[in-house]
Amino acid sequence: MKKRFLSVLLCSCLAAASLAACSSGASSSATTAAPQTTAAQGETTKKAEETTGKAADTSGEKLVVGFAQIGQESGWRDAETLSIQTYASENADKVELLFADAQQKQENQIKAIKNFIEQGVDVIGLAPVVETGWDQVFAEAQEAGIPIILLDRRADVSEDLYATFIGSDFIEEGKMAAKEMAKLIGEEGKIVELEGTVGASAATDRKTGFDDEIKASFPNIEIIASQTGDFTRAQGKEVMESFLKSNKDIKGVYAHNDDMALGAIEAIKEAGLKPGEDIKIVSIDGVRAIFEAMAAGEANCTVECNPLLGPLLFETAAKLKAGESVEKWVKSVDGVFTSDMAAEVLPNRKY
Repeated sequence: MKKRFLSVLLCSCLAAASLAACSSGASSSATTAAPQTTAAQGETTKKAEETTGKAADTSGEKLVVGFAQIGQESGWRDAETLSIQTYASENADKVELLFADAQQKQENQIKAIKNFIEQGVDVIGLAPVVETGWDQVFAEAQEAGIPIILLDRRADVSEDLYATFIGSDFIEEGKMAAKEMAKLIGEEGKIVELEGTVGASAATDRKTGFDDEIKASFPNIEIIASQTGDFTRAQGKEVMESFLKSNKDIKGVYAHNDDMALGAIEAIKEAGLKPGEDIKIVSIDGVRAIFEAMAAGEANCTVECNPLLGPLLFETAAKLKAGESVEKWVKSVDGVFTSDMAAEVLPNRKY
């Protein structure tokens, strides 16, 4: 029999606003819609609570989940973490959470997974910092009879080594971003690209989607420079400063996440240019800060990638514990928000 924890273990409070954790749609379907209204968010949380409650009632034991988070690379990541922690704390009678912050290091995530296996959790959740290097530890979890849920990022392993992936279509996000960039710059001109963490599935796929769409559909747009900003605002600013020194005719910036775009905005302003006007800004995630930038006229577009996955994580984990089948990919539907929508949408943003 698996061991059970005495308490919910949570990581240190993050510098983020308190969120009512939510995600919409039913995990019995391959597609779940990104949350758009408070009512939809509440309904999803209610469904997750019912599912985890049933799992606890059936076994007489709490659902125990170990989650290995990447770290605190961005506002989006903080929102996801808080969504998971909030759901666990609000449902402490049904679930127990062991949470590990890997501080952007794969070795720390592997160590956390091994600890989860040793302690006999019901389900392991993981947002992989990079795609490769997981085969051995995933096999160890499989041998121990513990299913793995990949959350928001994929791992390059055999599909039989994990139960499901919950997250977005990163390639499609990149394609949508490319189309929006083309509209903004009149389908011609030189642009630069701020890439995410090297080896991360989100970075790899968002680059593939964007670059392929530009090449296939907009031959007069040239990506003149592309470099990793490691998904952080500080690195985004630093790389953008380098781009600006080397190139004087940049018409647009595509960033793999909003935090790097916000860093780029700082660099553009310090260079005496107007972000959103002189240089168009398109990014991915949909965090509150980028909506504030769009409302101020300093950014132009963001492709939303919903981070409020806590309820869906626990709902799916409860189904796995109960022996139910789940879809191999529980896909979030991403939306596009432009600057003309920002002021209206901003008051209702939850992250």
